[in-house]
Amino acid sequence: MPAFPHSTARAQTTSVPEALALPVIEQAFPRHRHEYWPKLQVESRAWLLEKRLMPADKVTRYADELRYTDLIAGYYVGAPKDVISAISDFSTWFFVWDDQHDRDAVHGRRTAWYRLSAELHTALDDPGDHLAHPEPLVAAFAETVHRLNGFLSPAWNERFARHFHAIVGAYDQEFENRVTKVTPKVAEYIELRRHTFGHSVWIDLLEPTAGREIPTALRTSGPFLAAARHCQDFSAWYNDLCSLPKELAGDDQHNLGISLIRHEGLSLEEAVVEVRKRVENCVTEFEVAEKELRELLAGHLAALPGGVGTAEARSVAEAVGSAVFNMRNWFSSVYWFHHESGRYRVDSWDDRSTPPYVSDLAGDA
Repeated sequence: MPAFPHSTARAQTTSVPEALALPVIEQAFPRHRHEYWPKLQVESRAWLLEKRLMPADKVTRYADELRYTDLIAGYYVGAPKDVISAISDFSTWFFVWDDQHDRDAVHGRRTAWYRLSAELHTALDDPGDHLAHPEPLVAAFAETVHRLNGFLSPAWNERFARHFHAIVGAYDQEFENRVTKVTPKVAEYIELRRHTFGHSVWIDLLEPTAGREIPTALRTSGPFLAAARHCQDFSAWYNDLCSLPKELAGDDQHNLGISLIRHEGLSLEEAVVEVRKRVENCVTEFEVAEKELRELLAGHLAALPGGVGTAEARSVAEAVGSAVFNMRNWFSSVYWFHHESGRYRVDSWDDRSTPPYVSDLAGDA
């Protein structure tokens, strides 16, 4: 499957703590980033201000340091500029929404959280009617979804909306768990995490990146779903590994390591080892699924009317090739993001339980 000429690599000098270092990623998953990345960073700062998602002083001080655009520039290499821009803004919104969720849970703001949750469900079904919503998180969300809905078919839009409705529902479940101090068991946590991390929508967005929808027979096949699951589980669980100090400091209940400690009786050190082992297994299993998907694709193309030489066959091959290339890029992009972003530098914060890049109005209802 082809690599895209838009990819760019950058030498890494970041020091990775020994417990978090993964030589297989550094050696076998070279880092690529979209050529539009430097402009994404500038655009993201302007968008955060325009949509009033962060105060101006925090945008100036923290936006570049958080490196949200680095992450997306590595996820969706080869996307047209309008697509990568829309995905980048959507991802930035997702981080801000996640921070709001955290603060609402910390302060038990049920009314505020469930009002926002209901408004997001409504905006998701009709984003064009919510572009001027008075709540910045709703208006910004509607604007990004409205842009994303313009790239592919109504069927893709409906699938994306269905998947994000499930994500909002999972955030509601996590909110309840946190305010009632419930730590999910390991299997329950893994299933919940696949939603709160947004597995399904990040995979959906591989298609506008490729410029077309992937045929259903391939997109719903075992190898495609397995490759998608393993790259996403890697991303979620590596995030858990790196954010464990942040979430322990914030008295969070939602981290694979915390579930292992509280339900499996592991020590902190043992939990770190176990999460790391699961992260490494994701890499191995992804490579197996990737090989199987390539074999499945070859058979699919051969069975098309006219065989592999048709325009349709070339288009499908390029779309699946783009998807697999970017699934691989998830590994390196997530890995380096966690060691470059200020989002996880708990030891440098004045208050280890409160990120300095959020505005936490504890008195809000």
